[in-house]
Amino acid sequence: MTSSSIPSNRLIGFLLILGAVLVLIPYTLLTITFNYPLVLREEPGQVLTQFHAGGSTLIFTWLAFALSGFPLLIAYVLIGQRFENQVYFVRLATTLGVTSGLVQIVGLLRWTFVVPVLATNYVNTTDPAIRAASVAAFQTIHQFGGVLLGEHLGQLLTIAWTILIARTFAQLALFPSWVSWFGYVASAIYLMAQGDLLATVIPGFPAWDLAGLLGSTFWLVWLVTVGVQFLRLNRLDNVLASV
Repeated sequence: MTSSSIPSNRLIGFLLILGAVLVLIPYTLLTITFNYPLVLREEPGQVLTQFHAGGSTLIFTWLAFALSGFPLLIAYVLIGQRFENQVYFVRLATTLGVTSGLVQIVGLLRWTFVVPVLATNYVNTTDPAIRAASVAAFQTIHQFGGVLLGEHLGQLLTIAWTILIARTFAQLALFPSWVSWFGYVASAIYLMAQGDLLATVIPGFPAWDLAGLLGSTFWLVWLVTVGVQFLRLNRLDNVLASV
């Protein structure tokens, strides 16, 4: 790869910060309007009723949440292109990162294209059979699209990408060492959220309820931190180029 084709540090930094902010906005709205993510562990009938009450505004919020991750996918690719010739495992990290984003997007889109139909069927009938079928369908699609794809595979792949990229930064001494350690700590906390997922199928499995919220929050803060570091690196490169 020639120097002219190497992605700019400024673009990478901008996309990381933009992606983190775009994810945080609908996430925050969902915590306020839908009690997310705690609502996911409520009884299916209650979730469907609450979702239906949210109307089209809630549906579009979920759509925004699903699509907000695309700037991060682009950043994953650009970081890969930037360092794949310097560290041998960066190409693997890029594959894991992009895959993580795609499976999480697919998982989130169930709230836009599947759950609204089930919620309407559940709320707009008094037929116990239809309600039972709606609940069963919701549990199935939630366990598959949400727990398996979005939360389990999506989070594990995101954690793997974070650790590998943080290791890349440390190996190249690109940023202060605390930046990589911040990524490791955020990943460790995020990993603890897997206990909550296993508890959905193994009653009584040890779980830390705050692991998912804290892990994802720290991870977003780490993304912003890395984005700022790339912007600083860009300014440094400009200064050196002008000397």
